Amino acid sequence: KEEDFEIIDKKQLPDAAELRNEEKAKPEEARWSAPILSLARKASENLALSYGSALKSASLVGLVSKPGSSDSPAKTSTRCHTMEERANLMNMMKLSIKILIQSALSLGRTLDSDFPPLQQFFVVLEHCLKHGLKVKKTFIGQSKSFFGPLELVEKLCPEASDIATSVKNLPELKTAVGRGRAWLYLALMQKKLADYLKVLLDHKHLLSEFYEPDALMMEEEGAVIVGLLVGLNVIDANLCLKGEDLDSQVGVIDFSLYLKETQDTDDKQDGGITAVLDQKHYVEELNRHLSCTVADLQNKIDCLEKTNSKLQEELAAATDRIGSLQEEQQQLKQQNELIRERSEKSVEVTKEDTKVELDTYKQSRQGLDEMYSDVWKQLKEEKKIRLELEKELELQIGMKTEMEIAMKLLEKDTHEKQDTLVALRQQLEEVKAINLQMFHKSQNAECSLQQKTEAISSFEGKTNEMMSSMKQMEERLQQAEKARQAAEERCNKMKQELAGRLDSCRQQMAQLDSKCSTLEKELKSEKEQRQTLQKELHQEKDATTLLKTELQQMEGLKKELRKLQDEKQQLKKVREEQEQALQEMGLHLSQSKLKMEDIKEVNKALKGHTWLKDDEATHCKQCKKEFSISRRKHHCRNCGDIFCNSCSSNELALPSYPKPVRVCDNCHTLLLQQCSSNSS
Repeated sequence: KEEDFEIIDKKQLPDAAELRNEEKAKPEEARWSAPILSLARKASENLALSYGSALKSASLVGLVSKPGSSDSPAKTSTRCHTMEERANLMNMMKLSIKILIQSALSLGRTLDSDFPPLQQFFVVLEHCLKHGLKVKKTFIGQSKSFFGPLELVEKLCPEASDIATSVKNLPELKTAVGRGRAWLYLALMQKKLADYLKVLLDHKHLLSEFYEPDALMMEEEGAVIVGLLVGLNVIDANLCLKGEDLDSQVGVIDFSLYLKETQDTDDKQDGGITAVLDQKHYVEELNRHLSCTVADLQNKIDCLEKTNSKLQEELAAATDRIGSLQEEQQQLKQQNELIRERSEKSVEVTKEDTKVELDTYKQSRQGLDEMYSDVWKQLKEEKKIRLELEKELELQIGMKTEMEIAMKLLEKDTHEKQDTLVALRQQLEEVKAINLQMFHKSQNAECSLQQKTEAISSFEGKTNEMMSSMKQMEERLQQAEKARQAAEERCNKMKQELAGRLDSCRQQMAQLDSKCSTLEKELKSEKEQRQTLQKELHQEKDATTLLKTELQQMEGLKKELRKLQDEKQQLKKVREEQEQALQEMGLHLSQSKLKMEDIKEVNKALKGHTWLKDDEATHCKQCKKEFSISRRKHHCRNCGDIFCNSCSSNELALPSYPKPVRVCDNCHTLLLQQCSSNSS
């Protein structure tokens, strides 16, 4: 596999003998570079040893072909090649980290992006992350970048979300390589590069999507490199991403940094002068920054005073408005109470009226239902009686037909008998018509009759009379049958009997007419009573509609009351919000005053304190312990003195710094006391 980095070969590094000769030639000037040369010497020896050990381990594991193994020589060569690459990259990472830490400590200030050891460190780290990357196919083509595994850190560690969002929001970065480099810069500035990479190594099942199984990040060398990166937390870096072309940078390792010659003592003096100038520029920038912040705070104070005056005016107007609204609210409450009393009274009156009307209506309805049931029973009985009468009439009609036959036989003898028979037929037809009229009238009475027990009694009497008349008719018919048998013998007697019967029939017809007239009168009276009942029902319906309209009006009044209550609650909320806004404005004013006092105290402190040089301090100011390689020097950003790590491990946010910075224990306690006194 071809990678876009240079592999360190044993031929490119100088021999140990040459390095020793150079040290003898320049013993005095090369004292400071002795550790670097020893590291280079160890690197060259480690490279040779790692190559031999890699071959041995490969032969033990089965990577190198043995006599009897089935692996091809091409596979074994590629595996040995990758192992050699991993060892070389790990050694180069050790050298770059060591030289970066030594140069940063000797320089004694924050590192910029133009610092050569820092640039070479990022180049070597980029090569380590690119080792063994899988090629991914996309629509555009094949891509191979190390920004993919770095994006996983945002999911595994939520603290890295700020880095990912800031990298994605940079408009200058257009490639994945540039985004990955920017991500490494920001992680180093946060001093969490080792933590983030350790999180990645803890989830190797996710890294297997991006790396080959024999990649550096998938093997033990990756864990070793993460352990080396922990030492970079000592360095303070200030890297500016704006204006740098991270997409088109070429990552080539410069070996001259690790094997460079010694410099003259003049360079040391120049380094001291540069350190002094840097400190001077740093103090000037601090003063400028403080002056800018003071001017900004003064402008803010002016703006706050103006806004405070406006808010006071608005508060006065709001208080007046609140008073007027409260008066209106009281008036509305009084009106609501009056409306409630009236509505409750009207509701009670209407309820009582409706109860009384309902009771009367129920009683009348029960009586009408009983009357209707009684009349319906009577009608059923009359129907039965009518059916019996119709049967009897049919029998009479049959008898009449027989009589007609007998009269035809007698027509030859006397024409008088024929005339009497025709008259009888006419009378029978009239009786039929009368019966039909009675039937129709009874049907009309079925639909109209619903009430009144008196009519029932009259109907019963009439039906009894009709039954008696029908019985008489039956007796007469029997007599007629007897007379028919002896018609020839008693012809004269029949004439007399027919004349008597005609008289009786006429009398019966007159009686029936009188009965029909009485029935018609009774029907008219019942119709009038029904109309009166219907009028009463219409009146009751009108009363119920009026009650419903009044109930609707009551519901409308209730809705208006609810609206007024909602408006009242809204006015209360507005008043509370205005009071909260006034309280917040007072808090803002108090905070701005406290900030002004803090700035004045910081200015006084800056006038009294001076930035102590690194060369002037050999012992910690607090614990009086001597500084060494393990006990480093640290400046207190408040007083400017130099302390060890244990005496200056606290961090606080100062007005001259946007983020929390290192502060000694004494300054930490003083600043905390000031903050507590200001807050109280």
